[in-house]
Amino acid sequence: MTEQGGGVSAAIDVTRPSVARMYDYYLGGKDNFEIDRDAVRRVEKAMPEVRRLAQENRAFLRRAVRHMARQGIRQFIDIGSGLPTAGNTHEIAQQIVPDARVVYVDNDPVVLQHGRALLATDEHTAVASADMRQPAAVIGHPETAKLIDFSEPVGVLMIAMVHFLTMDEQSRIMGELRDVLSSGSHFAATHVTRDGHSADSVAQIEAVYAATPTPIYFREHAEVARFFDGFDLVDPGLVTIDMWHPDPDDPAPEATRWLYGGVGRKP
Repeated sequence: MTEQGGGVSAAIDVTRPSVARMYDYYLGGKDNFEIDRDAVRRVEKAMPEVRRLAQENRAFLRRAVRHMARQGIRQFIDIGSGLPTAGNTHEIAQQIVPDARVVYVDNDPVVLQHGRALLATDEHTAVASADMRQPAAVIGHPETAKLIDFSEPVGVLMIAMVHFLTMDEQSRIMGELRDVLSSGSHFAATHVTRDGHSADSVAQIEAVYAATPTPIYFREHAEVARFFDGFDLVDPGLVTIDMWHPDPDDPAPEATRWLYGGVGRKP
């Protein structure tokens, strides 16, 4: 990403890898820098299937959004959304609910620049600059207030995001988000797991992410389940994402079993 004249935007830090730009590269995107690509290559040494994991994760997002829309959810907040391009939340939701409202939340300047340009002509979508660690800033953001009515059910997505939170942060952050949601709201999340994988591979990947502003934490099933406290998990519960409502009309890549995922409903 460059500004006119070839200078890199001062708001974009190209001295450290960005998890949003790394994820863009996993998905085959072009909104990344060499420092991000180098970090991805180091992840690939420990997890050769990481690009397949990213595609698998996107397929889960699509299935989760369709499920929520079919349950009557008409407004969504996608926290840590990345670039809202083809097959993202607003496109999937609006296939079922044409006037579905979606707020994308991210704090990466590349995401914000491109997201606002992509969504400028869609009155039902917006991009908010906020950090998931500050739920009040997400909830109270002017773009959120413009589109989201918290007196009605909301679908909240934190896809491949909660594994960037420490367990000390989990209770406060998830509690603040949950408490503002009305009954019937839904919450979807995916989270990397060390279950069934070598400790050495996990340690190598955590070391790569430790060099970014956003360390990652691989966890066991019971630890991941805590992020759904206060929600009733939709069947089949918290499972590896290949097991969550597979859709033959929207097939996912071969399962990696690196991610748990689930959807919860607030009673």
